[in-house]
Parts: sequence; structure tokens; C-alpha cells
Amino acid sequence: MSVNIHPTAIVSDGASLGTDVTIGPYCTVGTHVTIGDRVTLHSHVVIDGHTSLGAGGEVFPFAVLGCPPQHTRYAGEESTLEIGTDCVIREHVTMHPGTAIDSMRTRVGNNGLFLVASHIAHDCVIGDHAIFANNASLGGHAKIGHHVMMGGFATVQQWCRVGDHAMIASQTAVDSDVIPFGIAVGNRARLTGINVIGLERRGFEASRVATVRALYKDLFRGSGVFADRLARASAFYAGDSMADEVFSFIADAGRNGICQAHS
Repeated sequence: MSVNIHPTAIVSDGASLGTDVTIGPYCTVGTHVTIGDRVTLHSHVVIDGHTSLGAGGEVFPFAVLGCPPQHTRYAGEESTLEIGTDCVIREHVTMHPGTAIDSMRTRVGNNGLFLVASHIAHDCVIGDHAIFANNASLGGHAKIGHHVMMGGFATVQQWCRVGDHAMIASQTAVDSDVIPFGIAVGNRARLTGINVIGLERRGFEASRVATVRALYKDLFRGSGVFADRLARASAFYAGDSMADEVFSFIADAGRNGICQAHS
């Protein structure tokens, strides 16, 4: 099907556009941009840099994708922003490409929903089916798993990770790694339990949810120091796939450590 470009839009001759693409009034699309099939850009969208936007995406007014990252050491390197398929990107969302101090690319998965004024910083990695509520924001190098829910005004510090199926509550400041399936709340973030409602909505069996809740209690509410609790839980829950995902995540903890529960 044809590409529909509004007369007031500015689309570079070097941009690559798929089929059935709609580009609305006053949009700007840069030279090195690739837009997949069936993408709609509503009015006043800016896409620049080495940015790719997957098929089926919808981008709303005043979103800015692929402009230079907000980092003092960025020196104009040709880093990339890669956005997956079927993402909905609402008004005033910003997403930045990577930098030479990390992977040179920012990656956003498929089927993401990014609400008003949410921000994805340089070198971040976002999994599939992520939801970012209004003004949720990531610092550089953050890694967000699949099916993660970021509440309004929630923030994730640089280099932190959030595991699959986790929920970050509204106005929470994450400064350490949040385990898969967990709920983190507060400034600074602390675990309050398992994202039971989210897991149930995604079809996890009740017995699996019960197991991961028991694991959470043993890891974060049990006796002794965390290293001892982790050793006991690793032996007791060995072979359970959800527990193994938590253990693997903890084993890969970086400079910020693992988010703990309220004492």
C-alpha cells in the first residue's frame, strides 16, 4: 500500500519507509531512520539519528526518538536506537540511542506501551510487553525485563536491572536490582512481595505463583543473613523454573546489588 506523508512533514530522502506508513503534520524524519510497515506517526513527531521503528508502531504528538543522548561523554558516535514491533509511544515520550561507553545501542522490545512523558535513556534494554506509565524514567544502561510494569513517575537508576514480570510502584526510586516477579515500592525502593495479580493475569498457574511466593518469604523474610538464606533456598527450590530464574538473576547482580525487603 502507499505511504501517506502530510505536506507539512519533513522526511529525509535517505529515510527508509515501509508500506502503509502514515506520517502526520509537522513530523520530522531523519536521514538514517528506518520505519517499518503499518506505522503511524501522528503530528509533530521527531525521529532522528540511527533509529529503527518496527512494524505496527503508533507514535503520538511531540514524541522525540533518536536524538543525541544526554551524556557528557557522547561524542557524536553513530550509535543506534532500535524499537520493536507494535509499540505505542504516547505524547512527549523521549528515547535516546546508545553511547560508546556501553553497547552503542538502546533496544526496546515488542508490544511496549509508553505513556505520556516517559523516558528511555541511552544504552537501555527493554523487554517485550513493557508498560511505562506517565513520566516513568530510566537512567542510562538500565535493563528492564519482559512484562515489566513501571508506575507513574517511577525511576530506575543507571546500571540497575528489573526482572521479568516485576512491578515498580508509582513514584518509586529504584537504586538496586529488582528480582523477577517482585513488587518494589518507595524511595528508596524496597520489595514488598510478589506481583501476584500480574502473574495471574498472564496465566501462571496458582501452584506456580504459590511456589514463588514461598521462595520470596524464604529469601527475604527468613532468618540469617541474605547469603545464607540464598544458599538454603537454592538447594530447596532447585529445578523449579521460576525459582531458577530468580537465582540466575541474583547471580548476575552488578554494582548496585539486589533490592531487599523492608526490615
